[in-house]
Amino acid sequence: MNKRIYLSAPHMGGKELEFIHQAFDENWIAPLGPNVNGFEQDLASYSGALHAAALSSGTAAIHLALILAGVTTDDIVMASSFTFSATINPIAYQKAKPVLIDSEEQTWNMDPVLLEEAIKKYIEKGKKPKAVIFVHLYGMPGMIDEVADICKKYEITLIEDAAEALGASLHGKKLGTYGDYGIFSFNGNKIITTSGGGALVANDENKIAKARFLATQARDVAPHYQHSEIGFNYRMSNIAAGIGRGQMLVLDEWVEKRRANFEFYKNAFENKGFTFLEEREGAFSNRWLTTAVLSSDLSFNREELRKRLEEQNIETRPLWKPMHLQPVFKECGSYLNGVSERLFEHGICLPSGSSLSDEEKDFIKNEIIKMLN
Repeated sequence: MNKRIYLSAPHMGGKELEFIHQAFDENWIAPLGPNVNGFEQDLASYSGALHAAALSSGTAAIHLALILAGVTTDDIVMASSFTFSATINPIAYQKAKPVLIDSEEQTWNMDPVLLEEAIKKYIEKGKKPKAVIFVHLYGMPGMIDEVADICKKYEITLIEDAAEALGASLHGKKLGTYGDYGIFSFNGNKIITTSGGGALVANDENKIAKARFLATQARDVAPHYQHSEIGFNYRMSNIAAGIGRGQMLVLDEWVEKRRANFEFYKNAFENKGFTFLEEREGAFSNRWLTTAVLSSDLSFNREELRKRLEEQNIETRPLWKPMHLQPVFKECGSYLNGVSERLFEHGICLPSGSSLSDEEKDFIKNEIIKMLN
């Protein structure tokens, strides 16, 4: 059996250990420290946001953004249906009610037309939404400019889930900075990693300060432990932040490698029953994962391809199963057009790591060609 080819393996740049060794030398083995401060500055500088809070996960960042937006019991939060459950779970943490919005065809992200239709209907019911969570799927910039205008029009907080989209931009503006709050994830499979972790970015200094306060168990300023609010253990460790600082040094290089992976697959399989997601005008995708939709004219379907590649120790996976099809969210309100369900049925994610070698890509290509033949 050949060596396992992963969908999106962690890829170290070489400088991470320098920051980690510094933390050991200074005995900063704690939830806070110089690496955390430096990583926050790096993220703010790179993204164009004025302030950043380094946290334990992207999920924690979404949860804190909802709290800062004032979301509480029975509030309506509209969110992308075509996403990972971590986008929606924090809405449930706040005992609020998710309303799931389907995708548009061009970028596979939240459909602005459906969103505005849903907002109007809930306003008519006397239940104006408290927030919108918009996801940039697979690092592809969505219609965030249109959604931002809609949220501004109706005075609704916009939370931009760019967990998969660090390094991507629209019209020269980095994703994660179009909303009131931006979310990043540094899970092990993301474009850069801290082994686990996330960040919340915003231009409002007071909001980020409040996020840091809540993320450190909401400890009041006092010589003893005193708490006036419920807090969380959501801060990133100084060691993890050291990995992140090293990863920031190679972020743009890793983006280019993933974009090169996309071009490889597109050149190999375009017009052979595989359709690839193209960038809209003004968009720059980080191509976190290369995705393809299989034509129904092929002699095999997505699941048969996935199983065949798995037999060769090549990891792939279906596109996200929409949240409105998930048992845990099946009772949620939803505005659907069938796009995400079709994509889930026919779409696949191909190995896309920045450490993917030419030999590995050729091996994957040849295995798919065998199926095409």
